[in-house]
Amino acid sequence: MDNKNSKQIFPRGIKSFVLREGRFTEGQQRAFEQHWKNYGLDYSDAVVNLPTLFGRTAPTILEIGFGNGDSLAQMADQNQQNNYLGIEVHRPGAGQLLQQIEKRDLSNLRVSTRDAVDVLKNQLAEETLSGAQIFFPDPWPKKRHHKRRIIQGDFMTLLASRLTKDGFVHLATDWAPYAHHMLEVMQSHPDFVNTSENYIPRPEFRPLTKFEQRGLKLGHEIFDLMFVKK
Repeated sequence: MDNKNSKQIFPRGIKSFVLREGRFTEGQQRAFEQHWKNYGLDYSDAVVNLPTLFGRTAPTILEIGFGNGDSLAQMADQNQQNNYLGIEVHRPGAGQLLQQIEKRDLSNLRVSTRDAVDVLKNQLAEETLSGAQIFFPDPWPKKRHHKRRIIQGDFMTLLASRLTKDGFVHLATDWAPYAHHMLEVMQSHPDFVNTSENYIPRPEFRPLTKFEQRGLKLGHEIFDLMFVKK
């Protein structure tokens, strides 16, 4: 997808998240200072060579909005055969993940704090990702805010262009109306096919996230969706 077409798809400069910056702990700040140079992905308009970024060739999975990073670090630790690129605009959360990378000695995980739309448009080449996962994104429950939801047709078209054939998209939410919205968007998208009739049980390979645990305590039902690129 060239920049001209990208501008047509996102004419108003849509962002995948609203930035809510918080305070760094001393540990998070130290992790940024010590480990960003090795595990961080600086933003530029140049396409990234993923084998060079990770120092090896392996299936690369993108996670958008990893929160505090605990579940992503666990997943990377348990699946050393894959490379993982995590995007989180909340920098304290990125600092938390950098701490986890150091603690677990992970070589297969890289971190970006740039908006996902920018990374997908400018830094990731077409058909280079084996999968993408978006777990418990902001549901924007008020109707006037629904346009801010990340799971929209245009965004999924951009994401699809970066996935290899049969590359997967794994979504999860504890907000039933958003789950129905996700299902509707994905079922109607021409680039994806559902691996189930509707939703899937939570796979064992997906660790519980902080937001998921909070939702469970509130009695929310959890919805997982798994689609593959045609």
